[in-house]
Amino acid sequence: MLLLAVMWGLSIPITKLGLATVPPLMFTAVRFLVAVPLLLLLSRGQLRVPLKAVPSVIALGVMGITLGNVAQSFGVQGTSASVGTIISATIPIFIVIFAAIRLGQSVAGRHWVGLLAAFGGIALVAVGSGSGVDDLSKTTMTGVVWMLISAVAIAFYYIWSAELADKYGTLPVAAWNACAGLVAILPLAGWEMAHLPFQITAQVLWTAAYLGVLVTVAGLLLWLHILRAVPARVAASVQYLQPVFGIAAASFLFGDHLGPTFAAGVILILAGLAMAVSNKRRSPKLSEHMNKA
Repeated sequence: MLLLAVMWGLSIPITKLGLATVPPLMFTAVRFLVAVPLLLLLSRGQLRVPLKAVPSVIALGVMGITLGNVAQSFGVQGTSASVGTIISATIPIFIVIFAAIRLGQSVAGRHWVGLLAAFGGIALVAVGSGSGVDDLSKTTMTGVVWMLISAVAIAFYYIWSAELADKYGTLPVAAWNACAGLVAILPLAGWEMAHLPFQITAQVLWTAAYLGVLVTVAGLLLWLHILRAVPARVAASVQYLQPVFGIAAASFLFGDHLGPTFAAGVILILAGLAMAVSNKRRSPKLSEHMNKA
């Protein structure tokens, strides 16, 4: 769990490094050009899914891989690494909401209080990011909005993928929806390459390799292993550790200013997250999926 928290927690600052010389769509495409072949290799012999599942798997990939990760790249480009890390930590909030809508989980009053507190924390984080910083660590409202769009898309991706994986298997669903997402990204990345300057550097390649291999592929496998080894409620605590490593890395790499307003926002978000996911009952469908995983 600690290893996964480090791997996932460093993803936003490392994405920030990759975007220094490459635009967002292109960088996302390179990341999944690394991840997709690995997923296909790991899923060999298990790739067959029913024809009726194809539209849902494609839609899942376009929504979660294309929209979710492209929005994240634009968001990281428009926020400091610390702000991006904290906003990405709100994904569990949206998981609570979508689990209530699609899986019939109840949301108690304390959960709604937690959601509101976390959103208030996001506002404080955006305001408290500091001014007069360089291009790699500045925060814009557009960047914050992109990060929120990414959090919503990825949270829905987690819920929907849980439903599909329950029916058709985790690895084939993961491999094919990643393929669909990559196919959707490639034309957009090609347009971006034709219209925007870019420079492929060693930094771009190693950051894309880190995100593709460790965050996307190894992170998925490690997460499934954790779910088999410990209860899901314990595994979920990984979400609280990620911002610690992300903010520490952002401060070290980019000199992000962590003032009192920012600190108050972080505390409010993490407290809101704790309330939003505390003692919630899983639906039978989600529980069954967790046990199978």
